[in-house]
Amino acid sequence: MIRVKDVTAVIERFAPLSLQEKWDNSGLCIGSPEAPVTSVLLGLDCTPELVDEAVETGADMIVTHHPLIFSGLKKISPDDPVGLAVMKAVSAGIAVYAAHTTADKVLAGVSGAMAAKLGLTNVEVLDPEGEGVGLGVVGDLPEPLTARQAAELVKERFALKAMRASRPVDGLISRVAMCGGSGSSLIGKAMEAGAQLYLCGDVSYHHFFTRNGFMIMDIGHYESEVQIVDILFSLLKKNFPTFAVRMTRNIYSNPIYYY
Repeated sequence: MIRVKDVTAVIERFAPLSLQEKWDNSGLCIGSPEAPVTSVLLGLDCTPELVDEAVETGADMIVTHHPLIFSGLKKISPDDPVGLAVMKAVSAGIAVYAAHTTADKVLAGVSGAMAAKLGLTNVEVLDPEGEGVGLGVVGDLPEPLTARQAAELVKERFALKAMRASRPVDGLISRVAMCGGSGSSLIGKAMEAGAQLYLCGDVSYHHFFTRNGFMIMDIGHYESEVQIVDILFSLLKKNFPTFAVRMTRNIYSNPIYYY
């Protein structure tokens, strides 16, 4: 019999809980490690709709990137999306696990997947915390690109409807840094690493005032991270080949709408 702890053990060999940021809440937030599991459903966000889908498909465990319970809950109400998802999961006996900054800090995780989309070479951790782990990555493009060419490549590879960018650099871009999700805190690290371009999400207005020779592209929080769902799916499918592992049929959980 496969239990919740067996599934979490596989995930944590890939993305150890010890790596998570102090402010994070990765790990098992609902359910018992000893509970039996017959099916897992994966998504980026644990929304009420995802829990409904888990009930419908018979999944007794949900694995997401973003934690369902991120900060302290003072009340659990069906009027709040988080509260409703918690109530639905508990009522249905569904375990909920998140691999958040743990999956951000391994090279094979979120930022590494971003680098692969652009075909970067010589990829290394942008803000290292130890042997091959840390936030963000930096690497080299297969061939230098103008700012316009880089923008077109990024929009194509990340399937973007739109993105925000700082003033285009005048010269060619050969070195690119990136961090999935909210990555403004690593802008300085990107410049120190010699990158001419930095990709992340949730960039504030003042950060777009960049120095000469350096450019920022805000590709969106969801858009920069969604590929981690495929990675986690492949990880569990490989380790549990006879086990029902499903990816949500409604992967687009982005709360931001573009008009």
